[in-house]
Amino acid sequence: MEAKHAAEIVDGPCLSIRRFGRDRVTARQLIENRSMTEPMLELLSATVKGRLNVLISGGTGAGKTTSLNVLSGYIPNSERIVTIEDAAELELKQGHVVRLETRPPNIEGKGAVLQRQLVMNSLRMRPDRILLGEVRGAETFDMLQAMNTGHEGSLTTVHANSQRDALARLESMFAMANLSLPERAMRQQIASAIHAVVQVSRLSDGTRKVMAISEIGHFFFDRRGPDERGNVHGMFRATGIRPKFADRLAEVGCQLRTSLFESKMEV
Repeated sequence: MEAKHAAEIVDGPCLSIRRFGRDRVTARQLIENRSMTEPMLELLSATVKGRLNVLISGGTGAGKTTSLNVLSGYIPNSERIVTIEDAAELELKQGHVVRLETRPPNIEGKGAVLQRQLVMNSLRMRPDRILLGEVRGAETFDMLQAMNTGHEGSLTTVHANSQRDALARLESMFAMANLSLPERAMRQQIASAIHAVVQVSRLSDGTRKVMAISEIGHFFFDRRGPDERGNVHGMFRATGIRPKFADRLAEVGCQLRTSLFESKMEV
């Protein structure tokens, strides 16, 4: 009888609620919470204004959607934006936004609307930018194609624990499209489409930080370990390397200060 009762508890219903605050997190709050520094925000805002394609990478609960929301705030109000999500979570304030959402199949296994279908259909909607909540499968190919063919300035997220893992995941998901492309061709597509990778993490003390902003590696969080209270300390550092996309940003009026890549901040 006891064993039967235990089985009922384990196999009983479970409800997961993903709830966001009423007010969206702002860029200023990220700085106040020491998730990033002013120079890092200046660089990230410039990548969005300068129409670079940005991939936000991180684990579950690391703050990928929050970061995507904050960066989307730097998209000009005059641009037409198409968002594609499994569950509508993005909160864009621009006036010209088309929101697309996937649909699961019915009890007969029919009627599903997949992300890949939405990405392909979004290209017929004359978007200036495409925001894909998260790449998970074969839609990766279509998203990269869009980034490479006139829809620059697009943003998306991916589950990965590092920038290198993020690119490796893109490669494996690219292969799900079953196009039989050689490995070198896939990597060239990814390299030409993605301009910057933003790595976010949730640390052991519960804080969320931008761990790296990388073309190759320009900003990163140098962890020093937790103190006696369990708080993680460290320093945001710049590598001193001026990114290759700085010239491209300058062409569209986003002039990056040289000092951005020399600063550091203890947190």
